[in-house]
Amino acid sequence: MTELPRKAAARTARLAALPLGYAGRQAMGLGKRLGGKPADAVLSEVQQRTAEQLFRTLGELKGGAMKFGQALSVLESALPEEVSAPYREHLTALQDSAPPMPTSTVREQLAAHLGDDWSARLVWLDGAPTAAASIGQVHRGRWRDLAGGPEAAEDREVAVKVQYPGAGEALMSDLRQISRVARGFAPVFPGIDLKPLVAELQDRAADELDYHLEAEAQAAYAEAFADHPDIVVPAVVTVGTEVLVTEWLDSAYSLAQVIRDGTQEERDHYGELFVRFLFEGPRRTGMLHADPHPGNYRVIPGPDGGLGRLGVLDFGAVARLPQGQLPEAMGRLIRIALESDEESLVAGLREEGFIKDRIEVDPAMLLAYLAPFVEPADQERFTFTREWMRTQFERINDPRAETFTLATKLNLPTSYLLIHRTWLGALGLLSQLGAAVPFREILEESLPGFAA
Repeated sequence: MTELPRKAAARTARLAALPLGYAGRQAMGLGKRLGGKPADAVLSEVQQRTAEQLFRTLGELKGGAMKFGQALSVLESALPEEVSAPYREHLTALQDSAPPMPTSTVREQLAAHLGDDWSARLVWLDGAPTAAASIGQVHRGRWRDLAGGPEAAEDREVAVKVQYPGAGEALMSDLRQISRVARGFAPVFPGIDLKPLVAELQDRAADELDYHLEAEAQAAYAEAFADHPDIVVPAVVTVGTEVLVTEWLDSAYSLAQVIRDGTQEERDHYGELFVRFLFEGPRRTGMLHADPHPGNYRVIPGPDGGLGRLGVLDFGAVARLPQGQLPEAMGRLIRIALESDEESLVAGLREEGFIKDRIEVDPAMLLAYLAPFVEPADQERFTFTREWMRTQFERINDPRAETFTLATKLNLPTSYLLIHRTWLGALGLLSQLGAAVPFREILEESLPGFAA
């Protein structure tokens, strides 16, 4: 697969076939069980084959299909171990890679969006992509700044992000189709409601296609973190409608590799930097980086090859916060929950719109329901684990539990949608890392309302 498939009928057919393929493998698995093969062995085989088809297809189709796969990959830590283990290799591979588009297509995109003289400024371009995303791929290049005249020209290493032709059409078409077939994925991802995830991806798709908007956000972050000792954000060099050129970030691997085989020291170090960036970003820029999948976070080792800084990429998914910061009520309500003030918690959630008028909830049950979500802020250092994350998902998705009924009474205000998804994604990433993080200290420093 070398090009973004653009015919809607062909893409729709491949996506629609995915749940059918899972059902077919279940039927074959039943036959093997009747033939005497152990149930556990059959289950593992069905899941492995399903993972291979599902994530290979999502990666090859790119567009909304790959974006859906990347969103699922962040939530992998919430799946039961017997389900997630066979998928993990394919999930993490999707976070870092996808098949490339032809070199000729890349050059056509550069000419169309940087001008016919693009090669006078982009004096060298690596023919093979260094990374692939859901709607584009990245090449390493060398940029010549001609603003001061030929004598003053200087070259610098850059990353050239090129959008796949037809990405916008494919993105929206994919998400519409995935929304239709999401119910068919339910047996593959028990305990995860996929419909709201797809709906949220649809809501912000237009922003991610706008490279000018992305360049604006990245430039603001690069300026805000220019003096930061631990966080690196590459500066923007130039931008076209479907091409974005930024300074090159010299990094050998992303957090996906730390998740796979990092030491505990690396997991704790880079997990802490990730959380600090997540909360310092809104305080410094008024925006929230809302795409917390591991491929966006790059490890920059120290001069001695040891623990170093964390580089941050991809500012296509950014929440521009209405008050220029995370809501003050968010920090205040977390603090109230930690103090076990049941009545104030209900009143505060009602005031923010989490509990609608005429909806009554049991204050004690509400506190018990929310307690695990604020638990990381109740310890000096909290260790995130896959087991902890799975427990939270099972607790709120088990129809037999009292907390399940309570969850149906709560409302998520529109202003919190992207914040909520980013929070869950961040918890998922930290649980994949198994990182021990001074979460409380970071919230006291950077989350409005929490320290007061």
